Amino acid sequence: MKDILAPELDVLFCGINPGLSSAAVGLPFATHGSRWWPALHRSGFTPRVLAPAEADRLPTWGLGLTTMVRRPTTKAAELTQAELRTGATELTERVHTWRPRWLAVLGLNAHYPPQRLAEEFARLRRAAGLPDRSLAGPQQNPA
Repeated sequence: MKDILAPELDVLFCGINPGLSSAAVGLPFATHGSRWWPALHRSGFTPRVLAPAEADRLPTWGLGLTTMVRRPTTKAAELTQAELRTGATELTERVHTWRPRWLAVLGLNAHYPPQRLAEEFARLRRAAGLPDRSLAGPQQNPA
């Protein structure tokens, strides 16, 4: 899967690695019932719930998406320590190159209920000083 990057994003979200379903279709968080896209909207980062195929629109709102390790797996626990170390080095290089204001590392949140995940994302949005776009209405949604 490709990174969604642009220079000096407000927030770069970083997953641990792609899941098998997402990798198969080449889209992030593409599993049916993914909690990520609704949480991103409910937290105020986006003006509506985006579809995985719209991931390339994230920079419109100052957001990006990457993964630490490129190899898809069923669970992040399947990754080796060597893969994680290499991935951390590569992520550091991406952050130095693209210079996002905030890096939000995702993962280990499988036990968070959807509303709690949205609340945590909203805390990040407020800390980053970003507006609540979930209240913006359709006129604020870029074409």
